[in-house]
Amino acid sequence: MNVIEYIQDGFLIIIQAIWAMLPAYLANPAAVLVGGGTPIDFGKNWRDGRRILGNGKTWRGLFGGAFLGMCIGFIQIGIVRFTNIKYLTDFSIPGSDFGFIGLLFTLSFGAMLGDAIKSFWKRRKGLERGQKSPYFIDSYDFMLGSWLLTMSFFWAWFWSTFSIWHLLSVAILTPALHRIVNIIGYKMGKKEEPW
Repeated sequence: MNVIEYIQDGFLIIIQAIWAMLPAYLANPAAVLVGGGTPIDFGKNWRDGRRILGNGKTWRGLFGGAFLGMCIGFIQIGIVRFTNIKYLTDFSIPGSDFGFIGLLFTLSFGAMLGDAIKSFWKRRKGLERGQKSPYFIDSYDFMLGSWLLTMSFFWAWFWSTFSIWHLLSVAILTPALHRIVNIIGYKMGKKEEPW
C-alpha cells in the first residue's frame, strides 16, 4: 500500500465515522434550537441543595433534539439508498425491516441522555450552567451517551460499523466539531458562551 492509498483510506474512515455519528452530532445542537419550556427536573433540587439538572435541560429540548437527530438519520438513509453509495452506512439492521428506527433513536436520544448526565454531574460538582467542565467532558458527554445506549441495544451493528479507527476518528474530531457548532450557536444568540 502506498502513501496515497493510506491517505485515501484514512479520509474514508473519517467520512464514515462522521456519517454514522450525524444523528448524535446534530441532536445536541438541535436541542438548543428547539429547547425551552419546562425543565426536566421541574426546578427541583437534589439532596445536596443544588438543582438536579438545571434550567438548560428541558423536556422540549430532550425530545426535540432526539427527534431532529432521527430526522437527519432518515435523510441519510434516503441519500444512501437513492445514490447507492456502498461505503456509507444506511442504518439498516439485518433481519429487521424497521430496526433502523430504534437505531436512530438510540444514537440521537443517547446523545441527549449523555448531555443530561453531564449536567447532573456538573451540578454535583458545584459548576453552574455554562461553566466549562474539565477534561473535555463537554465535548464527549453526548458522544459517549450515544455509543453506550446504541451498544446496549444494537451491539452487532455498532461493532460492524465502528472499527477502532472509526472510534479514534470520532474521539479526535468531536472536540473540534463541538467547538465549531458552539461558536455558531453563540454567534446566532442561541448560546450564552462559545464552548
